[in-house]
Amino acid sequence: MGYEVDFLAVGDESKSGDAIALRFGDLEGSREEQTVVIIDGGYKKSGDELVIHIKEHYDTDVVDLVILTHPDSDHASGLHVVLEELTVKKLWMHKPWEHNEGKAIQFEDGRITDASIGERLKKALETAYTLYQLAEKKNIPIEEPFTKVTDETGNIQVIGPTHEYYNELIVDFSRMPEVKSESTQQTFLDKAKEKVLDWISDKWNIDLITDDGETTSSQNHSSAIVHINVEGKRLLFTGDAGRESLQKAADYLGNLDSLDDLAFIQIPHHGSFRNIGPTVLNQLVGEIKDKNNKPQFSAFCSSAKNGAPKHPSKKVLNAFTRRGARVLVTAGSGKCSPKDAPDREGWSTATPEPFHDDVEA
Repeated sequence: MGYEVDFLAVGDESKSGDAIALRFGDLEGSREEQTVVIIDGGYKKSGDELVIHIKEHYDTDVVDLVILTHPDSDHASGLHVVLEELTVKKLWMHKPWEHNEGKAIQFEDGRITDASIGERLKKALETAYTLYQLAEKKNIPIEEPFTKVTDETGNIQVIGPTHEYYNELIVDFSRMPEVKSESTQQTFLDKAKEKVLDWISDKWNIDLITDDGETTSSQNHSSAIVHINVEGKRLLFTGDAGRESLQKAADYLGNLDSLDDLAFIQIPHHGSFRNIGPTVLNQLVGEIKDKNNKPQFSAFCSSAKNGAPKHPSKKVLNAFTRRGARVLVTAGSGKCSPKDAPDREGWSTATPEPFHDDVEA
């Protein structure tokens, strides 16, 4: 069995997003011997490009599974095109508007009801809600990707979030009313003041990412974290998950006897420094390696052509590099991670990111 993991270039300017296509199985065999998956669809243009990519490089117009990791438009918009233009057998996506029961009592405004929370979420997350409506219209089966959910092959498994954790996060989703007690996520959504970007030196043996400080939003924390096993090689897709949600997923996986079977990981949230810390990174991919060690796995970061220095953060890229990753960033160019896959005409070997001596403070 082999695999191809394709990260399409999303974002012509500074707005990043995710549009991921992958297939695994006997890639020299028939379509029936392969599983084709799309994880997030970027913007509408990305959806058009996903359709072309699947037809041209996977030689099919049938997708076994589409996964929307979370309801942000930079992940959901392009999936409308995918559902319209390709035959989709199943859709995994959360339905936050159906997780409104008992939520009203958590808000300051006494006029808020559970029903109004559901309607508010439909409007606030319109791109995701209309995707859900389209899937319903086309009779595409929908399943919510909570921990332990697997596909028919058993090779694809959701390792986060749990149903309970997801319900905790919803009250802090975008455009929700003021909750009775201020939360960490609200503090983040109030938006930190802009600060002048400074640069500092980075050394191989010292992490500049931290386990505390600013975190990501509740919507990002709600991302489905997906684990795929292809004949003993593990592929891990993280969406926009943050330190807390990644830690819960890592704890669910448990202390693995060996991390040598990790072949691929998605760098979460386009390489934002708010999403990763040394503790969870050590658990997911391993601790810092000797500088002379050869890369042991691939780490892909989906970022806009002009997304730097926010997307991606160089200190985040360094954190993966020093742990044995071959780090690749899209930044306007699609990237592929293949194993036992056919050669592609017009594609060439990509140059990995170097270790950056100067990073943003």
